[in-house]
Amino acid sequence: MRPDTDTLSPPTWLDHPATSPQPITRRTIVGALGAALIAALLIGGAAGLITALLIAPIVGVALHRRDDPETRQDSKQITADLPFAADLMAACLLAGQPVSAATEIAAEALAGPLGQRLSWVSRQLRLGADPDPTWAFLAREPATAQLSRAMSRAAQTGAPVADVLTRLANDARESTRATSVAAARTVGVKAVAPLGLCFLPAFVLLGIIPIVAGLATAITFP
Repeated sequence: MRPDTDTLSPPTWLDHPATSPQPITRRTIVGALGAALIAALLIGGAAGLITALLIAPIVGVALHRRDDPETRQDSKQITADLPFAADLMAACLLAGQPVSAATEIAAEALAGPLGQRLSWVSRQLRLGADPDPTWAFLAREPATAQLSRAMSRAAQTGAPVADVLTRLANDARESTRATSVAAARTVGVKAVAPLGLCFLPAFVLLGIIPIVAGLATAITFP
């Protein structure tokens, strides 16, 4: 069945504050100008000026995206919910439900940012939209790109969707586990500096100053 012309209308979650334009902060401006200035000084001449003009907007966009805490929170929530959503959809498909119904069940169970996106996909599929571009629409966001690629690949190749979702859930769990381990190691490394700053004054007072005082006394009073 050919989808209606408005089938792939913009999803409602694009109007979410996390995806609406955010004001540019002073941190973003200073960071972009600082990067451009460093590039201009390091390269020098006309090439340095051109490089600075190219670097400034790139750094500004990157910092502007990082400045949006709500977007980061949505991405973390989607990453955490993705394995459960994939498992639930796979179970529904194995029970005989169509993809649109399985997607809607997962959306209702999850709610949140991932639930909003799955609910939109389910509505499009029920209206007769082509599954490939419908799922590909989610690739616009990094947090849902993994799900988008898996479902688009299944739609193109005709692979069993339940198997694809099961592999996706396993991969998502492994990725989350690896990210957690890396974060834990990073915390350990970052904790070394504060501990060093705490022990440094005591080391100086108890270890270095007595030695320096003793040497000074020995030199002054032979």
